[in-house]
Amino acid sequence: MKVLVTGAAGFIGYHTAKALAQSGADDVVGLDSINDYYDVALKYARLGDLGIKEGALISAKYPNLSFIKADLADFETLNHLFERHHFECVINLAAQAGVRYSLKSPQTYIDSNITGFLNILECCRRHTVDHLIYASSSSVYGLNSEMPFSEEQRLDFPASLYACTKKSNELMAHAYSHLFGIPATGVRFFTVYGPWGRPDMACFKFAEQICAGEPIEIYNFGKMRRDFTYIDDVVKAITALIAVPPDPIDEKITTSTARSRVFNIGNNAPVDLLEFVRILEELLGKSAQKILLPMQPGDVPETYASIDKLKAKGIFAPDTPLKEGLKRFVEWYKTVYQEIKLSR
Repeated sequence: MKVLVTGAAGFIGYHTAKALAQSGADDVVGLDSINDYYDVALKYARLGDLGIKEGALISAKYPNLSFIKADLADFETLNHLFERHHFECVINLAAQAGVRYSLKSPQTYIDSNITGFLNILECCRRHTVDHLIYASSSSVYGLNSEMPFSEEQRLDFPASLYACTKKSNELMAHAYSHLFGIPATGVRFFTVYGPWGRPDMACFKFAEQICAGEPIEIYNFGKMRRDFTYIDDVVKAITALIAVPPDPIDEKITTSTARSRVFNIGNNAPVDLLEFVRILEELLGKSAQKILLPMQPGDVPETYASIDKLKAKGIFAPDTPLKEGLKRFVEWYKTVYQEIKLSR
């Protein structure tokens, strides 16, 4: 199988490309624009771990893995890539991430998450891809208060532009599936964490600040709950979905017969943010200086994934306990990441 993984220098994309390359059975092409939303040294370090040195096209570690630096908004380059490789599966994990940043730079989200995703859909349409898997987000649930969040809930109350772009992706994928027969699976990620994670997310950011003796900001005065989901579990679910494209009858949604569906990928076990910090403090061996602040614009107080739909399909469901996942992250942070910082 020939697989395209976009966002391959990003957190989830790197792990997904690595898992596919290690399987030994896939011809994997990674794509990333390597933008500077956060430290590009970390992105290049991820590529280095994949055996991709700067300027190289083929991995020195995995002969079935290659890489191209490109932007999804560049349709001509993307279309040429599809023409050359004849992908059977596309896993679109490239996006402008982050809820708070969408308040500062909204156009970036339109360019990447809307225009970029449209280009992916157009290429899948023109080159007959067997299965498109694309990243959505728990943010699409917005101001919904019914817990746990299930895929059948209405999504009429987004809390951020980022959430709007992700819900738009789901609608666009459904339309292209209906019109052009593209089998499309959206995956709504719930607070993914682990080794090689994003520096702007709580796990990484808090670890950096605690180790530096800097105060950490905790919003909603600590009354936050998140369904933290360990990265390896997320990747297992994604790779399991590759061979299970939507069936036109089995995936029927009300009056729609489009081969389009969405799944929550979460741990199904929300944790108080203060408990998350307590465990991180314990593993780091340092106490945090906490600043309790009001709820921030675009944020929500709780996320909680129902994963009944994932289980009903027989797909791997996340289950790593938070303390075990954080232990693995801290081990990586104290060893590999410190070497990355020193090498800058």
